[in-house]
Amino acid sequence: MGYQAQYIHPDLKLSRFDDKFYKADVLFEHHLLVWFISGETKIVQGDTTYLFGAGDTLLFPRNQLVTVINYPKDGLPHQSAVMHLTPKRLTDFYSRNKVDVKRIQTPKFQSFNQHPLLQSCLASLVPYFDLNETLPDVIAALKIDEAITILRTIDADIDHILANFDEPGKIGLTDFMEQHYMFNMSIDKFGYLTGRSLTTFKRDFKRTFQTTPQKWLTNKRLELAHYQIREKRRRPSDVYLEVGFENLSHFGHAFKKRFGYSPTELAD
Repeated sequence: MGYQAQYIHPDLKLSRFDDKFYKADVLFEHHLLVWFISGETKIVQGDTTYLFGAGDTLLFPRNQLVTVINYPKDGLPHQSAVMHLTPKRLTDFYSRNKVDVKRIQTPKFQSFNQHPLLQSCLASLVPYFDLNETLPDVIAALKIDEAITILRTIDADIDHILANFDEPGKIGLTDFMEQHYMFNMSIDKFGYLTGRSLTTFKRDFKRTFQTTPQKWLTNKRLELAHYQIREKRRRPSDVYLEVGFENLSHFGHAFKKRFGYSPTELAD
């Protein structure tokens, strides 16, 4: 059995992975507050990798690209309780709690380790998943308000993330693409994150790089894979996902077309 998501409310779910591992490049539309119940999670953001286990709590800011790899561990599936902190919920909350928001250029995800207040709040959701009916919105709203209040209590700067409802502004393409090309995202998502429509993104990209986004992304990912295999002596099967390919066969075909030999030949 692979992935299961059990929703008791549109903003509250229990997530479960039973496979050997699950890897995805993710971009969340909402802030997510996640409590890991079992299993292990590796998160790659930029050139930094973080590892989390059962009991840890994280806040994923919206509109941030990260790579997430979930593993079962100790005979248990990877399981987590997830709370969506949507703009509507946060707007309602902050309409009652006025704050001055400082703009943060690139908010990082926040780790709260095994903070007892957050653990208690999110662990209290688990029995609700035994219900055979949707959790009433009034109860869900109380739990979400509780979580936001706890976050504000234990992190004095969290308002600068939660109360900032700005959409991504237009930014330079060169630095952004060089930092994020290995993420397996659609072209329109890259456009959104750089503050452009799809048409404008393609036009600006061609002007900046003298090629199309897809050709540039493929070449950059293949060059990174070539470096990892030749210089770091890594196996092709361990590399292709990390550099942005979804399929090992497609990766091998593209690699040979680009370099004239297969990744397996390079690794030998």
